[in-house]
Amino acid sequence: MLKDEILHCVQNDKNQYGSCIRLGGYTATTTTWHNFCLIVTWLAAFAVTLRGAPYSVEYTGRHMSDLKDEIKDKLKISLDESRMLVLGMQVLVGFGFNSVFAEGFERLPELSQHIKLVALGLFLVALAFSMSPAPFHQIVGRGNNSPASLRHVTWAFGIALLPFAIGLGLDVFVAVEQVAGSTAGIGGGIVAFILAILFWYGLAWVQKSAESYRRHEEVMKRVEKDKEAQKAELKDKIEFAITEARVVLPGAQALLGFQFLTMLTAAFDRLPLELKYLHLASLGAIAISTMLLIAPAAFHRLAERGENTERLHTFASRMVLGAMAFLALGVVGDLYVVVWRVTGSSAIAVAASLITLALFYGLWFGYSLYRRNQGESAESAANVKKGSTA
Repeated sequence: MLKDEILHCVQNDKNQYGSCIRLGGYTATTTTWHNFCLIVTWLAAFAVTLRGAPYSVEYTGRHMSDLKDEIKDKLKISLDESRMLVLGMQVLVGFGFNSVFAEGFERLPELSQHIKLVALGLFLVALAFSMSPAPFHQIVGRGNNSPASLRHVTWAFGIALLPFAIGLGLDVFVAVEQVAGSTAGIGGGIVAFILAILFWYGLAWVQKSAESYRRHEEVMKRVEKDKEAQKAELKDKIEFAITEARVVLPGAQALLGFQFLTMLTAAFDRLPLELKYLHLASLGAIAISTMLLIAPAAFHRLAERGENTERLHTFASRMVLGAMAFLALGVVGDLYVVVWRVTGSSAIAVAASLITLALFYGLWFGYSLYRRNQGESAESAANVKKGSTA
């Protein structure tokens, strides 16, 4: 068919990229009927050539609907992978908090106790990065098929694995040292760290494909240039929000369980009264975080009767962001208690807690708001430039 700016894309079976033929003031479109569209294209080319209009060949890649589906699927898979990382470290983070109150912890050498504390700090750094895609997607991407959100997931995932690997190596050192001595403990920790780096970074680096990277970047650039391709359907926005709640929920659940368990230990009874209240406040913050993360599912079933509405998406997004704010407060409060118990220093405990709170809030909310404002400023400048040019 012919109309103003008709677009013809000849699909390539090998890599799904194709050439597009623009015919002066006309263009020809196609979807899957390769041969038929070739005939239409060249007939149209012949017709407009008789009129004296030139034609040219441009490479426009996949249809925008295909690109939209691809970026949506990639983003969903990346969020599921972030959830896997959170699931992998949730027990280690929870155990790191709870182990300080275990009877055997006091029998550890002082160096091992401090190493356990450092490992817990590294796990919290990894947790901060692995959970950061959720607020970034809601604040910067506003729940849409944002290429920036997909790039952020890749960046955050790559960073989170490094402190996770180091913390895992340190925990293995402490475990092996208790059975086989310091030398074996050092060897076990190094082996655990090297294996983690090998499986997480080494294999990916060896098997990386330049062609896959090129195609990925080409898709990203095309979607970034087209705002319509970035707009997600309502059901996809809701699915993203529910998935992001599932990313955060395991960490909150694990911490809540270990917080309840901690209160049953003899070491907790020996804490100063003010630290008991601080732990209780932290437990309350984590409990509120867990409630907020479950709230979207209850709202969807009970208020919306399973219907996908804009109100549900707005509610779910706010619940996820609110839950992460309370989660950070709960983690920081208990971190103060743990650091004080290991070091006996209120100054060190305050410093560690403030640094962790700054990391969580800065990465989850500060950086995300900065990127959103940066994008809005760039878009406004582009619109002003476009208006002045017109």
